[in-house]
This record gives sequence, structure tokens and C-alpha cells, in this order.
Amino acid sequence: MNLEPSPPPPGPAALATTVVYERSARARRYRLTLRRDGAAVAIVPAHGSLHEAERFVAAHADWLARARARQLRRPRAAAVWTPGTTVLWRGELTEIRVAAEGEARAVCLAADVFPLRSLDGDLRGALEAHFARRAKRELPGRAWELAAATGADLKQVTVRNQRSRWGSCSARGTVSLNWRLVQTPDEVRDYIIHHELAHLREMNHSDRFWARVAETCPGWREAERWLKRHGGLVGL
Repeated sequence: MNLEPSPPPPGPAALATTVVYERSARARRYRLTLRRDGAAVAIVPAHGSLHEAERFVAAHADWLARARARQLRRPRAAAVWTPGTTVLWRGELTEIRVAAEGEARAVCLAADVFPLRSLDGDLRGALEAHFARRAKRELPGRAWELAAATGADLKQVTVRNQRSRWGSCSARGTVSLNWRLVQTPDEVRDYIIHHELAHLREMNHSDRFWARVAETCPGWREAERWLKRHGGLVGL
């Protein structure tokens, strides 16, 4: 539960001041994290107070400044995509190329060809729509495959346009995956799926949860590091 309304994604000038306070019934202590959109999130325990949370944030101001500096140094996706722009596709930085003659109004990313109505202007929206459709074909099948291999009690898979997370899991057994996973390496995509499948047994981030993730996805730490370094290339 938010203790104050969440602000819209901030511009660079707002990064130094935006803090969202969220109360958690499960939290046992105050915590401070930095979201990918630049907002700091202070977690307040069920019996904590906003006043103590503000003191906690103030005491960790140096950590927050360093975290924001690291975030600003992360590579970001180009604002406008045109032929020649380099974008993340299947885990590799790949140049958008106009398709060979005979394939009018199409572009290539490595071996993949995407038809477009026009090659003029910003191609990002049209290409991301292709990525999302590709994700809706690929990600559910992979999730069901990994669920069967690990014995996870998966009920449903959805693919969504999540703006601040790679995936989520509901208590009813539904796993939701971010379509941008098709832009990541296969091992990173699989880690996110394993992460959410582990939540079907442990709806928390306890030691038991991470032990389950390590059991089904031994390379999870490398995948986490990749996400932290490259998430900005897909806007997360």
C-alpha cells in the first residue's frame, strides 16, 4: 500500500527528490530501493511510521546518491529508432538494417525480418509491436515447458507491457511476463521465468525462495547482473 500517490516517471531534474513510500504487511524492517524509472521506494513495515521512514531515507542519502549515479551511467535505448540505430535484440546490440531489395518496407535485425508500413520517421513503436507479438507466441510455451520440467503448479501465462518489472506471479498460479524478454539472451529470459515459477511455491523473497531459484536456475546471479547492466537498453 502506498503511503502517498506514486508520481509519474521523473525527468532528470526530478531524480534527486522522488521518493515513494510503500507500506508492506510482510516487511520486518525499513528498506530503500531504487526503481528503474528513477524513483526511490522506501518500504515501511506494517507497524512502522512515515516519520521513521523519512528518517531512514535521510540516513541512507549517500547510498541513494551513489545508486542514482550508477543508474545514470547505465546504457539507455535510443529515443528514436531509424535505419542504422543499434537496438537490443535477442541479447545482442543489433543494427536496424533496411531489408534487401525485393522486400520493400521491411527492416532486419540480425536474421529476423520485420515488415513495416513505412521506413520514414521513428520506427520504434512499429518494431516494438512486432517484438510484443513475437513474445506472445514464444514466452507462454517456454514457461509451460519450464514449469513441466521443474514441477511448478502453473495455471496460466500472460504476456504484458510491464513498465517496471520483468515478470510477476499471482497467488492463483498466473505468471505474467514482460514482452521485452524477447530482447534478452535466452538464459536471462529463462531466469525470469524460473524466478516467477519459484514464487508459485514461495510468494516472497525468503531464503527458501532463493534456494528454489538456485536449484532450477544455477546461473541466476549472472542473469541478475546482466539485467542490471542492460535493462536500460529496453527501457527498464
